[in-house]
Amino acid sequence: MKKIFVLTVAFIAGFAMIASAGTITTGQTAKCNDAKSITLENSGPANTFSGKYNYSNNDRGGANVVVWKSSNFTTVPLTLGPNDNNDSVNGTDGGRTGLPVRGGMGRHKVTLVGQNNFSRGDSIGDISGLVKITNNGLNAVTVTCN
Repeated sequence: MKKIFVLTVAFIAGFAMIASAGTITTGQTAKCNDAKSITLENSGPANTFSGKYNYSNNDRGGANVVVWKSSNFTTVPLTLGPNDNNDSVNGTDGGRTGLPVRGGMGRHKVTLVGQNNFSRGDSIGDISGLVKITNNGLNAVTVTCN
């Protein structure tokens, strides 16, 4: 009797951790099945600083997810970092290097669009079949299956 109760509770808890789409928090998983596109958006709080050294208590406002695809059984990590700046230094050198400015701020939203006819199945664009998105960061992520 105890084993059946424990298995039933584990089964219900497992379903509670999986959503079909919506906002997922740390440790939760959303899934999309045969979606034409999947939009991931950082819906966590903005970057917050505290303390003497401007310590960030929320991953600088970024969100981290892991995307698992049943089409080729691969896992791809994604980071949405709207506060991350990867501008090249030559933007502030007054043009002395002669190189164009590259880089920019990170993105708070990304859309994965399904692409057909892959010669290799390990691309992030191959979102056919079941796709599971697991939030492994501190900030919430909104998942939309289109």
